[in-house]
Amino acid sequence: MKEYEFDAIVVGSGISGGWAAKELCEKGLKVIMLERGMNVEHVKDYPNAMKAPWEFPHRGTRTQQMIEDYPVLKRDYPLSEKNLEWWVNEKECPYTEVKRFDWFRGYHVGGRSLMWGKHSYRLSDFDFNANAEDGIATDWPIRYKEIAPWYDHVEKFAGISGNRDGLPQLPDGQYLPALPMTCVEKDVAARINQKFPNRNIVMGRVAHVTGPLEGRNQCQYRNKCSLGCPFGGYFSTQSSTLPAATKTGNLTLRPYSIVTQIMYDKDTKKATGVEVLDAETNQTYVYKAKVIFLNASTINSTWVLMNSATDVWEGGLGSSSGELGHNLMDHHLGIGVGGWVEGYEDKYYYGRRPGGFYLPRFRNLFGDKRDYLRGFGYQGGSGRESWQRDVPEYSIGAEFKESLTEPGRWTFGMGAFGEILPYHENKITLDKTKKDKWGLNVVAIDCELKENELKMRKDMLNDGLEMLEAAGVKDVRGRDGDGTPGRGIHEMGTARMGKDPKSSVLNKHNQVWDAKNIYVTDGSFMTSGGCQNPSLTYMAFTARAADHAFQELKKMNL
Repeated sequence: MKEYEFDAIVVGSGISGGWAAKELCEKGLKVIMLERGMNVEHVKDYPNAMKAPWEFPHRGTRTQQMIEDYPVLKRDYPLSEKNLEWWVNEKECPYTEVKRFDWFRGYHVGGRSLMWGKHSYRLSDFDFNANAEDGIATDWPIRYKEIAPWYDHVEKFAGISGNRDGLPQLPDGQYLPALPMTCVEKDVAARINQKFPNRNIVMGRVAHVTGPLEGRNQCQYRNKCSLGCPFGGYFSTQSSTLPAATKTGNLTLRPYSIVTQIMYDKDTKKATGVEVLDAETNQTYVYKAKVIFLNASTINSTWVLMNSATDVWEGGLGSSSGELGHNLMDHHLGIGVGGWVEGYEDKYYYGRRPGGFYLPRFRNLFGDKRDYLRGFGYQGGSGRESWQRDVPEYSIGAEFKESLTEPGRWTFGMGAFGEILPYHENKITLDKTKKDKWGLNVVAIDCELKENELKMRKDMLNDGLEMLEAAGVKDVRGRDGDGTPGRGIHEMGTARMGKDPKSSVLNKHNQVWDAKNIYVTDGSFMTSGGCQNPSLTYMAFTARAADHAFQELKKMNL
């Protein structure tokens, strides 16, 4: 078995893994970044980025064969022929659903940083205090003031556009100019805010370049983000952190490298390295390092820990508290409201804006008290109906075609994102009866919405309908769709942070209590989820943990 040695190992190359590699390389450490899937090079490996819809064999849609081959991915929007190679082959990489969980995965260099929605919001002390105040789960080991400088740090480099809106539940950050609101959004937002204090529609804060940023070009408003952006208009590992890490000369990137376990020394109580299965040759390698960053994504990072040091802990490395694999969270969604807006026929907008507005949480804040805990926010937008609209006055012929050469009515809509509490019962385990293509045990996911979320969903729908009707939106309709966990693609928890090794997997610096030279900084560390998109928080905690690891290495504590 071949062995190789580095200063640091980073497992995973997505949003948090890219940040870990960048920060550690820039501090002078020799780093190997291990990715279980194929390599994807910036620009070169975006084959569909410049294609028009008619250049795809099936106009970019899904085929019957794809529906048969991807029984999970077909459940929502990601399944199409446009970027199918960036989604996991479900036959090679199955998982067990004890209860339905829509797990949408990307196994390749860059991971889901190539396909994410780019909404980038800070958590506030309302979120960091929530578990302690509500007396559930365990308390976060830090507060907002400790992570705020790291939010600053990552926002400046990632290129987040937005406004400083002065809302306590949505802290302001370091922003490039915000994307513009449409005239309809401005007017509807003003009406809602006038009628409902503390319900503030703001422009979404998204990881799109809208001003000068070294090494990247401004967003081109093409609406082709999930195909890879050759302009570097949005933040991804390929456009941002990987070039920075590579520039140092300290990075080694190894794709097709499945980390099967972390090697652990019982005497020193430290990790010594990782075991890697080459996904192409099935050969096994060992990579050694002083420090390991685990960033394989929430469920996969916990899977690695569960497969490690089982001779010491039956439940795997980090399981001494009994919390490893538990407290799985996502955001529940599927609820939306919309209608059309009268007037503004002489108004239009420019391009295909890559983000809409955001209405931050207002429930269970500012004196409001509901019969459930936490809250929800909305994301949405407005636009003119396109040629695809139905024109009931015509059926076919010249008049029908002529009508479609003009834009239709203005529409306005938004969808809700609600917080799921960190329930111990929502968990992942190893399914030792089922194997993947490489003969490795797969995960079993047992997760569901509970009474708190079901009560919240009633407000998510009713509040949305109430606001749009009060703002003068016409023919307002709501939908209460599928709130299945996983659908938000915001998996969190399973290796949570905490103050006490008896009730958490990680300490306040993202170190595994049972092996302090292992840092876990993807979504698995989250102690609660908030209702905001979480990726910016992963970035900030990763940069903070990398700095801590470097300082500890200098002190020879790791």
